[in-house]
Parts: sequence; structure tokens; C-alpha cells
Amino acid sequence: MNREERNGKVENLKGRVKEAAGVLADDPKLEQEGANQRSVGEAREKLAEARRKAGEAIEELGKKIER
Repeated sequence: MNREERNGKVENLKGRVKEAAGVLADDPKLEQEGANQRSVGEAREKLAEARRKAGEAIEELGKKIER
């Protein structure tokens, strides 16, 4: 897991906490903010993971070409 993936996971968790707080406080606006933040965090995490995997694949390809 790289820094970008970790930041996405943190954003996701912050959104989950905010969403739960909105449910407990019966505050639909806070709940929606949390849901949005969670979605952004998930997207960032998945994008960072895909970027990392693509980089790893390119490195592996480069190693095979060198041989």
C-alpha cells in the first residue's frame, strides 16, 4: 500500500465516521457529507491501487525485456 492508497483509505474512514455521526445526530446533511466523503475516499484508494499495479506491471515488463 502506498501513500496515495493510504490517504484514500483515511478519507474513506473519515467519511464513514461523519456518516455515522449524521445518522446518530439525525442530521441528513452531515450524513450525506459523510457518504460523499466516503465515496471520494474509495475512488482515490482504487485509483491509487490501479496506478500502483500498472507501475508494477511496467517494471516487471522492463525486467523481462532486459533479459
